[in-house]
Amino acid sequence: MAARLSTALDVHFAVPQSDTKRPNFFTKRVNRQNPRQRFLISCKSSSKPPQNPPQSPPRKTQSLSEQLQPLSTTTLPKKDQTFPSSNPKSTWVNPSKPRRSVLSPQRQKRSPHAFNPQLRELKLFAKKLNECDSSEGAFLSVLEEFPHRPTRENSLLVLNSLKPWQKAKLFFDWIKTNNLFPMETIFYNVIMKSLRLGGQFELIEELADEMVRNEIPLDNITYSTIISSARRCYQFDKAVDWFERMYRTGLMPDEVTYSAILDVYAKLGKVEEVVSLYERGVASGWKPDMVTFSVLAKMFGVAGDHEGIKYVLQEMKSVGVRPNLVVYNTLIEAMGRVGKPAFARSLFEDLVASGLTPNEKTLTALVKIYGKARWEKDALKLWEEMKSKNWPMDFILYNTLLTMFADIGLVEEAEQLFMDMKRTEEFSPDSWSYTAMLNIYGSGGNVDKAIELFEEMSEVGVELNVMGCTCLIQCLGKAGRIDELVRVFTVSIEQGIKPDDRLCGCLLSVVSLCDNREDMERVLTCLQQANPRLVAFVKLIKDEKSTLDTVKEEFKSILSDTKDDARRPICNCLIDICRSKNLHERAHDLLYLGTLYGLYPRLHNKTPGEWSLNVRTLSVGAALTALEEWMGTLAKIVKRGEALPELFSAQTGSGTHKFAQGLSNSFASHLKQLGAPFKQSEDKAGCFVATREDLVLWLQSKIPSSAVTS
Repeated sequence: MAARLSTALDVHFAVPQSDTKRPNFFTKRVNRQNPRQRFLISCKSSSKPPQNPPQSPPRKTQSLSEQLQPLSTTTLPKKDQTFPSSNPKSTWVNPSKPRRSVLSPQRQKRSPHAFNPQLRELKLFAKKLNECDSSEGAFLSVLEEFPHRPTRENSLLVLNSLKPWQKAKLFFDWIKTNNLFPMETIFYNVIMKSLRLGGQFELIEELADEMVRNEIPLDNITYSTIISSARRCYQFDKAVDWFERMYRTGLMPDEVTYSAILDVYAKLGKVEEVVSLYERGVASGWKPDMVTFSVLAKMFGVAGDHEGIKYVLQEMKSVGVRPNLVVYNTLIEAMGRVGKPAFARSLFEDLVASGLTPNEKTLTALVKIYGKARWEKDALKLWEEMKSKNWPMDFILYNTLLTMFADIGLVEEAEQLFMDMKRTEEFSPDSWSYTAMLNIYGSGGNVDKAIELFEEMSEVGVELNVMGCTCLIQCLGKAGRIDELVRVFTVSIEQGIKPDDRLCGCLLSVVSLCDNREDMERVLTCLQQANPRLVAFVKLIKDEKSTLDTVKEEFKSILSDTKDDARRPICNCLIDICRSKNLHERAHDLLYLGTLYGLYPRLHNKTPGEWSLNVRTLSVGAALTALEEWMGTLAKIVKRGEALPELFSAQTGSGTHKFAQGLSNSFASHLKQLGAPFKQSEDKAGCFVATREDLVLWLQSKIPSSAVTS
């Protein structure tokens, strides 16, 4: 949104009295390198023991985590490093004591059931138990009709056939209470599986402790059931504890349990441990499955590790596993998280080329990526392909498409899709759909269609949400239609909408655009209902008697109560208000405070050959204030005769959205008014450059000596 620009040709370099308290923002920025590192695990072992080996005290048997710890601390990248793009297979060899495997490559075999001539009767009896009343009394009453004698084999068959975990537990307890035969591991395994389906991890753990007390051995299946149950119930720390416990007993997990524990470590964010376990498993002869690679891809995607995702693809290729649709979806979503749209597109093309049909999840992920990247051509191509190939659609995908069209500014495509949704009962537009359309019309300044849509929502019974209200108020504020703005806000409050920080920021931006005091007061009255503290702060910064310290404390308090993503926009709007009311010194104060509280990181950058100002995330008023602040700092440097680089640049961004507010145009216009020697770069849109010679001459000729005194 455009703030009112000052038409004065002089540069406002007047510095407030509090200037001595400010740090020098134009400081050297340290460039931290993030090199990719490769690691190798030595696979060599000496055929002869080393001569005169050093004596060392006997060591206790290490747990799995203790064995993994040296690897993770000495060979794996730190969290701020990228994962190696390639990785050799690890062979665990030690001259004195080789490390044992971490898993059994074979799936644990289940005990075969012997043929039971009473099978039909027992199945009918189990069905009767399943259908009887769930009360304990009713269940025990039916148990009195147990056909034949409840032997070990008969009881096991019935226990396996009971579906509700509550009844399975009652039957299991009945067997123990009547002491019909010695309890064995297999009975505990069966009841634990039933409890796992019911999400009863606490009961499973109680049974495991009971087995330990009664010296009933826990086998591979027992541990696998406990670990997978803890994972299903989101008891990830418990799953790790039982995995460690299993490892200490000498039992090796099978491949299914191993995949499950990898997922547990990944959900706990233990990336290094996951990679270590994976490497050791592969070195033991294990062939990872689709589930494992999906876990790895998701983990690296959440961590924002592009190199890690490439590593997963290389590993899949090396073991001869071709991604299925689930893995492709995970990889595409991961690429969206790490901001690699081209890689996501390549994966999607590979998916289609392999003969797979993308589902709703695939398309939704890709649509989000294209919308975020502002890839208009790719978005339209995908949309046409979806229609021509009749790929599956769901409600989430429809709304995601609408949102993407809004992000890119594709009005006709959005209107067509919106009409298609209206024609179908299954995908009839909801509040989210209408919000996307309000965003499109609001961003494009089509006020009449936005109001028409607002009226339509009332007619069809779709409630306006806070996002739609924000889009509509922003549109009406830009058009100066304050009467309708107040009406929309009033209706929204009556419908129960609770204004959030973004809506408050939107109202602040409208205040900066108001041409007369009456309109400004009406908008502030709306803001008073949403956030009285912001209204009080606007009055505070307009009061010439307010000191910087007073403004600073209140501003800090307001930011503390504001969500992170709304802090910078609110500061931008407050600066715009100051500039529109000719409060230039206060605008500089707020820019200083915004920088002090971390709202404008990377505003300045310094290299030996170039100094630059980056105002991409600033509003027009805030960007011009930052320019003036920068010119004031450079003027002082020129006055002191200090060394300067050959080139200076100001980065405004190119504004890829067709409805972008035009920061670059406003910035260029202001530079022209000032007569500053910055010219639009021929190679980079939204970049203005000036040579040292031209800038120094301009500063010396335009800036009053009083503004550059040290």
